[in-house]
Amino acid sequence: MKRLIYLCLEATKQGQASYAHVHEIIKGLRKRGWEVQLFEPTYSMSNTAPGPFVRLLAFIKVQFILLINLIKIKPDAIYIRNHFATFPTALVAKLLRKPVVQEVNGPYEDLFIAWPKTKMLAPLFKWLIRMQLKWADAVVAVTLQLGKWVQSETGQRSIQVIPNGANSEIFQPQAQLKYDLPKPYVVFFGTFARWQGIDTLIKAVYSPHWPSDVNMVIVGDGAEREAVEKAALDNTKITYLRPVPYLDIAGIVANSLGGLSPKNNLVGSSSTGLFPLKLFETMACGVPVIVTDFPGQADLVRQYNCGLVVPHDNPDALAKAVATIYANPTMRSDMGARGRRAIEEEHSWDCRAAKTDDLLRQIIASKRGKRE
Repeated sequence: MKRLIYLCLEATKQGQASYAHVHEIIKGLRKRGWEVQLFEPTYSMSNTAPGPFVRLLAFIKVQFILLINLIKIKPDAIYIRNHFATFPTALVAKLLRKPVVQEVNGPYEDLFIAWPKTKMLAPLFKWLIRMQLKWADAVVAVTLQLGKWVQSETGQRSIQVIPNGANSEIFQPQAQLKYDLPKPYVVFFGTFARWQGIDTLIKAVYSPHWPSDVNMVIVGDGAEREAVEKAALDNTKITYLRPVPYLDIAGIVANSLGGLSPKNNLVGSSSTGLFPLKLFETMACGVPVIVTDFPGQADLVRQYNCGLVVPHDNPDALAKAVATIYANPTMRSDMGARGRRAIEEEHSWDCRAAKTDDLLRQIIASKRGKRE
């Protein structure tokens, strides 16, 4: 049995993309015979957002415990969800010549937008991230464009593109709805980060093109929560649900007209691309998805004809797309069926775990060969 240490300094609360990504990959690796130990901050189970000082202490504590356990666990490899503060673990792993995979989910700008004050030390944070990626035996990028960005920034050549996926057993067309929601509705779910296009989402409901019978359900939490809460109070067509359990999301999506991914270009999505978790989970539920025109998500929707693509930052275009899927039930059904089939055949989390398993075994064998 192979042993793997998995380090994630991002909170993995249910309802956030990081939760599904981390735990679904670990589940798939365990299925393939790996003994996986996850190291993550303890505040990830808290309902309150920790401040920078609390986060920093948690980063130190988690990695201190991890480094102590390195001797006891004797891992065959270390998997790191890339973060500027994972530098100590990456450095120790390099010194001990442990095989390391770094997973990258976004460029530097993600950090600077989420935490604006970090811009004051941008060169330092970039260096901490860049060095870890250089040292890695392999890098997992969630989009092809992001992989090219890593290569241009670091010279790293061992890059594997492994996007998000969906649990096709949980997210399915027959998933039961456990909440009293106003039907018919479209849904947005996930983290309310500034790059999610929340403002476009809300403005679309006020567009003259928005169908009068359709409601919008918004599920999640994050920096834009205040705007979402205000919108729900001001407009009866908008319903806000705080984060719900991972298993409950499927029923909300499966009973919707479609899922929305109206991301903007705040973090350079036009150059790095994106494959948001909500895209795959919506497809798995057998309903169409409406996405903004960025590499990755738009390419997938066009490839399988499983939804509609609209310009970013364009509330009227988003409203028109919602009106289109509402007015055409046969088209809506056919798009949903094609999306579901694509997940079952190629884009489940189990498929992603299989690729991760192959990559880990390859770098372990390569490292062992170099030593011999």
